Amino acid sequence: MYKKNLGSKGPSVSAMGLGCMSMSEFYGKGDDAWSRRVILKALEMGITMLDTADQYGSGHNEELIGGTLREWKGEVFVATKFGIVRRPGEYKRTINNRPEYIREALEKSLKRLKRDHIDLYYIHRRDHSTPLEDAIGELSRLVEQGKIRYIGLSEVSAETIEKADAIHHITAVQSEYSLFTRDMESSVIGAVKKIDAGFVPYSPLGRGFLTGKLTSESVKSEGDLRQHMPRTTGENFEQNSKLVRQLEEFAAELNATPAQVALAWVMSKGDNIVPIPGTRREKYLLENIASADITLDKRSQEYLETVFYPGAVKGERYSEEGMVGVEQ
Repeated sequence: MYKKNLGSKGPSVSAMGLGCMSMSEFYGKGDDAWSRRVILKALEMGITMLDTADQYGSGHNEELIGGTLREWKGEVFVATKFGIVRRPGEYKRTINNRPEYIREALEKSLKRLKRDHIDLYYIHRRDHSTPLEDAIGELSRLVEQGKIRYIGLSEVSAETIEKADAIHHITAVQSEYSLFTRDMESSVIGAVKKIDAGFVPYSPLGRGFLTGKLTSESVKSEGDLRQHMPRTTGENFEQNSKLVRQLEEFAAELNATPAQVALAWVMSKGDNIVPIPGTRREKYLLENIASADITLDKRSQEYLETVFYPGAVKGERYSEEGMVGVEQ
């Protein structure tokens, strides 16, 4: 696995990270033993960046990573997040960026991860009741104290990116980005480049849709949030499946899988772009990693972007509750 920098002066990480959320919540029941094997296999294969958040499984995901890393002596770059507050088992959330909450959340994450610092600490969602200067100012103090190395933002506007960077350099911005979700191209990706930061796309496989393996029945398992999401239900599912079939046909011509082509497209969009596809299976982990060896020529990129033009995908990417804290 080759590496990229999160901005020209940012840390060097693997060109693809591992999103760990699905190991704890939102995609049905997980298996800790399987998840540990996937994390260790990813690290063995050269993936260095692991992505988690304090709210994934109400702390379970951080604990899973913390326990697994006790078995790993090599390089690792851990990114976690704070700011979304949920009761265990509930999807409803509030957002909290108050300085005192940041410090409290960080200490809990450090304990669960069994680490003395966090490599990359994201504001998971922006809380507009807290001045940005207060939140970034507190994170800057934590950098000075060695508690965190780098500051990140998630699902924020271009305006917030530039305002935050003026207070303290923002190393990475995380947002949903894929052939299915191209909203970020209008302003956010440009703002990230302007401040010389890394861009970290989550859900680069459209929550599994772009693998070609998702069916209207497979999302109905207990605990799978996709059965309640606009793009993966009802008529939207059927319309979006037509786009995926075109991706499948194109991938077959390249002797690749739809997932590999979708990931190769995301990775081709910039030297500072590091996607974090998630999986709970070693088979799909290896499939994802192999996408780093695929180079899409200009004609291929143009074809994919014509099929998946902005607005082609039907339905919002989250339910109304899921959009709480997401800046438009």
